[in-house]
Amino acid sequence: MQLKIKKLKNNAKLPTRGTAGSAGLDLYACIKKSVTISPGELKLITTGIAIELPDSSCAAFIYARSGLGVKHGICLSNGVGVIDSDYRGELCVGLCNVSDKPYTVMPDERIAQLVISPVIIPELVEADALDETERGTGGFGSTGKA
Repeated sequence: MQLKIKKLKNNAKLPTRGTAGSAGLDLYACIKKSVTISPGELKLITTGIAIELPDSSCAAFIYARSGLGVKHGICLSNGVGVIDSDYRGELCVGLCNVSDKPYTVMPDERIAQLVISPVIIPELVEADALDETERGTGGFGSTGKA
């Protein structure tokens, strides 16, 4: 399987895999100067790249980098970014600062990770009833704390 990557800007960096076992490809900030994200603020950071997925049986997902989230409170403003197989525009990353301190994104900094996953597209069938399960309609903590 191939993932085609097109540089849209001269200073764009191609995604990289940190280790042979890494599920995600690191995405880099393609910015000319640093961008500071104040507490509670959202910023859209460009990557300078576009991708072409092999076909509609897969999609790309943009996830937060754990180090940025745990150490600095920098997460994705939309939780997870979904890149459809037919999208050819620039990959951009919405970052959110949930900490109490400003954070500065530097040019070429690793800001998120891109994961390619299979997608199942089921036939939608409207139903009057659903099969019963042990859990039933219990949600939000219904299975206990531990």
